[in-house]
Amino acid sequence: MSKNTVFLPLSVAVITVSNRHTAESDTTGQMLVNQIKQQQHLFYRQQIVAEDRYQLRAAVSDLIADPYCQVIILNGGTGFQAKNCTSDALKVLFDRTIDGFAELFRQLSFSGTVKHQAVLSAAMQSDAVAGLANDTIIFAIPGSPDAADLAASQLIWPQLDARTKPCNFANLLNNRQCPAISTPINHNSNQEFKL
Repeated sequence: MSKNTVFLPLSVAVITVSNRHTAESDTTGQMLVNQIKQQQHLFYRQQIVAEDRYQLRAAVSDLIADPYCQVIILNGGTGFQAKNCTSDALKVLFDRTIDGFAELFRQLSFSGTVKHQAVLSAAMQSDAVAGLANDTIIFAIPGSPDAADLAASQLIWPQLDARTKPCNFANLLNNRQCPAISTPINHNSNQEFKL
């Protein structure tokens, strides 16, 4: 049961899984970075990783082992095409899978919301996943801006808010809050958060 009545900012990294995007063309990654700042979380790092399961595992493992990173949001590579490997790359890293995330995301994708278009039966091709690894919450969501916004606005941000009742993931990370930061984070920059 959530007992917090105050917001606890979490340190959030964004990884875009793509063989074609650059920092300039990564609109979904930038949208997520902007949302991190709007939600008043701490922007930690943004990077683009090729659609290669081993490069992806290495990048995510680096963040899982980093005591300053509490949440990782990956976008891209969760569809049913042969080249997509995000979910398969991540599942072996999870200590625990958050099954409800994928179930709810597909349900929301199927029916849509006031703001997000329904994709109907195409929702079954989504391999969006979430899990916990070394006390780091990991979400893998589609790379399309509309689908990524659906996942973030309806599922991720509410669960990363310590005030969400009756429970949330922020309180699970309470024992791993970001250590005291001696250097202020520049929320207007895409630069990596450093101590």
